[in-house]
Amino acid sequence: MTTPSRRLLVSFSGGETSALMTKLCHERLGDQYDEILTVFSNTGQENEATLEFVDRCDRKWGWNVVWIETVMSEEKGVGARARVVDFATASRNGEPFEDVIRKHGIPNSSFPHCTREMKERPIRAYAKSIGWKTGSYDTAIGIRIDEIDRMNHKAKALHLVYPMVNPFPHRKLDVNAFWDAQDFRLTLKGYQGNCRSCWKKSYRKLLTIMSEDPESFDFFERMESTYPMAGPNPKQEEKRFFRGKLKVEDLRRMAAEGNFEPAADDSRVYPTDTLEGLELDLAGGCSESCEVEFEVDDDVQEAA
Repeated sequence: MTTPSRRLLVSFSGGETSALMTKLCHERLGDQYDEILTVFSNTGQENEATLEFVDRCDRKWGWNVVWIETVMSEEKGVGARARVVDFATASRNGEPFEDVIRKHGIPNSSFPHCTREMKERPIRAYAKSIGWKTGSYDTAIGIRIDEIDRMNHKAKALHLVYPMVNPFPHRKLDVNAFWDAQDFRLTLKGYQGNCRSCWKKSYRKLLTIMSEDPESFDFFERMESTYPMAGPNPKQEEKRFFRGKLKVEDLRRMAAEGNFEPAADDSRVYPTDTLEGLELDLAGGCSESCEVEFEVDDDVQEAA
């Protein structure tokens, strides 16, 4: 009888924690897995620095990262598929994100479907397209030991593993120390994160980004104007991205008023430092990157 291959899919989000996890998986888990596949799912609203970082990591360490983007069908009941892209052809203007919004509406805390449709389902769809049946492989997620509250309580059933919790426990401070010793880093401040203006960020982070780079909200503002009623809408009311039903124009006004304490950059904090003043920025709904959760074991479509 042929022994089934032991397979690991590494979900590389493009953040520094995720990149270090990917490196450790490739270097140290080869005795546990026969195949290790690394996938990066681009939303089209990643910071350009994120795309450059993913590409540079791959070129330096030879992970053969598969770049994918979600492909949405306008037909009801047909799930997300995946198309393979690369650094040169990856979307930069939010095209995959807009396709998701056109079908499912604006994501927010009440309709948190963006990660599901742009990360989870296309990753599964791609895996299925190459013969990796759901449930036949583990998925490595870049959540650290100081973020264990973000771990999925159904992890075992969903075949999720968290290498930065076990067997390679790292805190944010340890990740920073590793990257500071390298000849390159992700050139983003900790509060910027990969998705340019993620609605999961705290107001403190959002207003800091707004004050420094207001153009990073242009896509979100255009989506609010173009698709306010798109997707399932049982309350038949205009959808908005941000908590408290705020719109981009509200954040622009709040940033202009200046009545907030700027977010701290936790990407340059090291194990010998204290965390005084950083607690609000080391935790919360949005960390440095958006990690997949795989809440349900959905059926997926094969990749295009």
